[in-house]
Amino acid sequence: MSVTKTMNTAVSGLRAQQDALGILGDNIANANTVGFKQSRAVFEDLLGNFSGGRTSVPGAGARLVRAQQIFSQGALKTTGMPNDLALSGDGFFVYQGKVDGFDGQFYSRDGSFVVNSEGLLVNAHGLRLQGYSQANGTNFGGPIGDISVQPLTLPPKETTTVDIVANLDADASAFDATGGTNAFNPADPSNTSNFSTSVTIFDSQGNPHALDVYFVRLNNGLVPPEPSNDWEVHVLDGNTDVTGGATPPKLTFGSDGKLSNANVITTTPLVWSANNANSAANAGITFNVGTGGLGITQYGSASSVSKQSQDGYTAASLTGLDVTPDGTVNGIYSNSQKLALGQLAVAKFASNDGLSRSGHNLFSETLDSGQANLGAASSGGRGGIVSGAVEQSNVDIAAQFVDMISYQRAFSANSKTITTADELLVETVNLKR
Repeated sequence: MSVTKTMNTAVSGLRAQQDALGILGDNIANANTVGFKQSRAVFEDLLGNFSGGRTSVPGAGARLVRAQQIFSQGALKTTGMPNDLALSGDGFFVYQGKVDGFDGQFYSRDGSFVVNSEGLLVNAHGLRLQGYSQANGTNFGGPIGDISVQPLTLPPKETTTVDIVANLDADASAFDATGGTNAFNPADPSNTSNFSTSVTIFDSQGNPHALDVYFVRLNNGLVPPEPSNDWEVHVLDGNTDVTGGATPPKLTFGSDGKLSNANVITTTPLVWSANNANSAANAGITFNVGTGGLGITQYGSASSVSKQSQDGYTAASLTGLDVTPDGTVNGIYSNSQKLALGQLAVAKFASNDGLSRSGHNLFSETLDSGQANLGAASSGGRGGIVSGAVEQSNVDIAAQFVDMISYQRAFSANSKTITTADELLVETVNLKR
């Protein structure tokens, strides 16, 4: 090998180490970049004269093949902000929009977003977060599109169902059956019933109204009368019995204290009028009282309500968002209702290593990466979504400095090769003196 060739070989080493230092510099500069994935230098050797299958020829140096990205999981940092999302596991958030003049679909591990003036979820550069909308009002599916947090105002919903889980005291005294002298009196319900509860329901305009539910234990009609296992139920709107029908609904319990007859009670349609020009209505409410010990029971303990709920609500405005591990975006409204607005899409690739960096914390698919396989988080090998957190850079600063020392030493060693070769040239020139 000539001395000049030796110098050229050393120069290739200088260039390779210099390029590697550039990769380290990029890693260190992005040590605090959300979702950043560090790169490592991949070198290959060069042969100066390879032909005819000879493998014992002198090498011609080295060069940097590429900067290979390392897609290991970065640490999750809790921020407490619901608009910050992180992926725990494989996959990428999907964005649509224009980046540096190119309009298309991009992928990122950075899930920080805000709600823009159009009610869409966007990142810091205005790219729109992609996902699925509701199909048939229940399940998510269909092609992906922009995630919208509409409606910003939730319309009211009138109450249709009330669920009651309670116990009626098996030792309670009895009242006369309907029509008796000691029967239930809507004008004096407290003194002509055994137990009562109140539930707030909503009309068609979202106005709240209180309905009182009274339970009256009946006697067996014998002489002398004794308490039976039958109870009347009366639903009162003010002093008006709205239970429905001329005969009040009856609950009948077996010897085991469990309800043995019909498990629902339906009221008549309700109307409330503030004046002749403004009235609100309710088409009627079904009270689920359950069967088999799962609703109202008659056990030997004090009468009490353990659970009570209804499905209506008043109008409300959007106050926040909540994202579940499967990517469901729920709107949180001022009336404490939670409404599923969409589901985030997560992209999975056959080869993350084949993705192309697009800047702005974004990646683009290539032939090497394969096409994006879109689906819900926590499915098909995709990671789950953590709300209120961001994924930190996976750069290990200590490891970067160790590599920096290694590349610096290699650079210095190559420079020594050049100075040594230069001394050989000087000696060669001095031979003719």
